[in-house]
Amino acid sequence: MLEFLQTELFWETKILKRNAFLKISGTIDTNVYFVKEGSIRIFIEDENEERIIRFGYKGNIIVSLDSFLSGKPSEFYIQAIKTTTVKVTSKRDLYEFIQSNNENLKLWNSVLEDLVLQQIEREKDLLYASPKIRYERVLKRSPKLFQEIPNKYIANYLRMSPETLSRLKKS
Repeated sequence: MLEFLQTELFWETKILKRNAFLKISGTIDTNVYFVKEGSIRIFIEDENEERIIRFGYKGNIIVSLDSFLSGKPSEFYIQAIKTTTVKVTSKRDLYEFIQSNNENLKLWNSVLEDLVLQQIEREKDLLYASPKIRYERVLKRSPKLFQEIPNKYIANYLRMSPETLSRLKKS
């Protein structure tokens, strides 16, 4: 996958200050982002409460997949947690790249498969009632998350209080 990320495909660079939005709810975003530095969260607002569904940090691809695929507005927000540098490519440029040869198509299919598998794991996380099981699953799958993302965001992602997360980390 590194070949994909090292191509000229991601030609534009954006630097987001802490708490800056890359995308807001109700907008269409058909870009794909590669996080070079920093960290990002993707969330929705539910009755004035934020619900984090995904994070991105160095080396991750971030996309508002529903909007990217449908070309329609999405409810997702994409926001920098700290100063973050992302490389950007458009849907048009990405598709030209994919269609240029079979290796690029295989690479993109691999990226999509990975995104789908990540989403399935996330859905499973949300089905477990036990905060401990949710914590252990995410820790096993993404230990780097706990180094890159502040606890208050991880607690939200895991659907628990920061205090519960703190107790689980200690045990």
